Amino acid sequence: MTDDLPAWQARKLLRAARAGTLASAAQGQPFASLVTPATAPDLALLLLLSELSEHTRHLRADPRCSILVVGMAEGPNPQTAPRITVTGMAEVVSDAALKARYLAVHPYAALYADFGDFALWRVRPVAGLMVGGFARANRLRATDLTPDPAAVAAVEASAEDLMTHCNRDHADAMAALAGAPGAWRMVAVDVDGCDLGQEERVVRVAWSAPVADALGIRTELVALTKQARAAAGG
Repeated sequence: MTDDLPAWQARKLLRAARAGTLASAAQGQPFASLVTPATAPDLALLLLLSELSEHTRHLRADPRCSILVVGMAEGPNPQTAPRITVTGMAEVVSDAALKARYLAVHPYAALYADFGDFALWRVRPVAGLMVGGFARANRLRATDLTPDPAAVAAVEASAEDLMTHCNRDHADAMAALAGAPGAWRMVAVDVDGCDLGQEERVVRVAWSAPVADALGIRTELVALTKQARAAAGG
């Protein structure tokens, strides 16, 4: 999978998204809301939603929905921005690991994540429309957006040890990858990249291609750190 393939572009865009638009419906009437998604290891989209919100009531009645996330435009024309719309079915999940992953990339949400009216929702993509920019649209299937399950399992099995090692022994490399000074920590890692956090600021670092195991992650980290240091003149 290379950088110009729509499925890889879509996966990177979804992993890096910190805000998006949720489309739900009430008795056939479409309704759009701002949401702050994260991704599960298998690229399912995670949402922390309040039961008091209009869109949550819609999803309770009809779980069919879509989520739009948008990247940076190439210039003043917003139509040059890459974006993907994924469709799927929303469901409430009670999973401590997924909740921790959500909070890793949205640390400010810890203030209200345990309120009684909030719940974690998961949307598994069943299809997508990736628009790479003006007049560059590609339809994607669920299989295009789903990482290899064996790779997901292998990375998840080594994630905690790998993050502990990086944060304990390679703080300088984490700062180089983040592209900013300070105490950066790896807060999440998956087959497509990793997330680095400093207090409430979180940045996404994408691999050059999806990895299959911990060795693939280490290879990517070494190569990307070298590139970051070279770019910084270090």
